[in-house]
Amino acid sequence: MNERQRARRPGGRSARVSAQVHQAVTDLISERGYGNFTVGEVAARAGVADSSIYRRWGSLETLLTDVALTRLNAQSPMPDTGSLAGDLRTYAAQVAREITGPDGPAVLHLAVALSSSGQQGLQAGADLRAERTRQLQSMLDRARDRGEHAPDASDVLDHILAPMYIRVLFGMELTPDYVDGLVDRML
Repeated sequence: MNERQRARRPGGRSARVSAQVHQAVTDLISERGYGNFTVGEVAARAGVADSSIYRRWGSLETLLTDVALTRLNAQSPMPDTGSLAGDLRTYAAQVAREITGPDGPAVLHLAVALSSSGQQGLQAGADLRAERTRQLQSMLDRARDRGEHAPDASDVLDHILAPMYIRVLFGMELTPDYVDGLVDRML
């Protein structure tokens, strides 16, 4: 196996290092907030060399963007329950669990902080919205294919995800009844 094949292989050392670095960033944001740590501190927390972080991500901003996009995009697979109502309820419940979990608030705070940190942050926000929209669109297209009336992806973002994000960012409770109510109002 050559070096290029090894780098692309899922799992292994590369995936472990990436996971350790992502967790170190999330922990530091939880403890200190955005902008209050260095690449060196991330590296020390993750047990890797600074040069490994710079080689893979290039800068702290790029690393932070990668953490936010990876955590917020990859954790909520699109359900396929056979109905739009079931899909939206399942998806909203998944997102609620993730953003209220141990790393959820830190990742949301990171996403907000990045969105106001210059061009790279604006691009990170645009990338996050584009990926969420793409994911939601697949669920909404399935519903339309079944003959159901489906809202626009932007309406789901505005009326289901945004209120949940705001509640978590401001330390408000996010109950299953509240989440179901968002879906009910959307439908």
